[in-house]
Amino acid sequence: MRCPFCGHSDSQVKDSRPAEDGAAIRRRRQCESCDARFSTFERVQLRELTVVKKDAQRQPFDRSKLERAIETAARKRPIAPEEIERLVSRIQRQFETSGDSEVSATRIGEAVMEGLKRLDSVAYIRFASVYKDFREAKDFEDFVGAVQAAREE
Repeated sequence: MRCPFCGHSDSQVKDSRPAEDGAAIRRRRQCESCDARFSTFERVQLRELTVVKKDAQRQPFDRSKLERAIETAARKRPIAPEEIERLVSRIQRQFETSGDSEVSATRIGEAVMEGLKRLDSVAYIRFASVYKDFREAKDFEDFVGAVQAAREE
């Protein structure tokens, strides 16, 4: 593994432990050249996923992009980083095991909304406001009204 500090190509694993509910392995490494320490994560990847955007453009699935979007929606909310990691892992696993190598951005957005709905209603509404492209306050009112009606049922 290349050192992120000096670029040396060899590093030594100092510690390994499960992470993300066993979906990944966290490895503590030390560079043999500059002695800097850093962490890496190893995850099982069942298949290469391609995201099909609304404009039919295709790009490789980027786990970190999904993670950033969820973290943005959950900013300053009482959601532990581990819960976000579990949600991202669950969504990624769901699509990797679906049998399709291509997944639409719409399906990913719906999966995120479903996950956030269970975690935190404010993060859910924040994500929905971007995902559903709210244009005015009325869009928020309508959506929040629908969320409250669903809760009361």
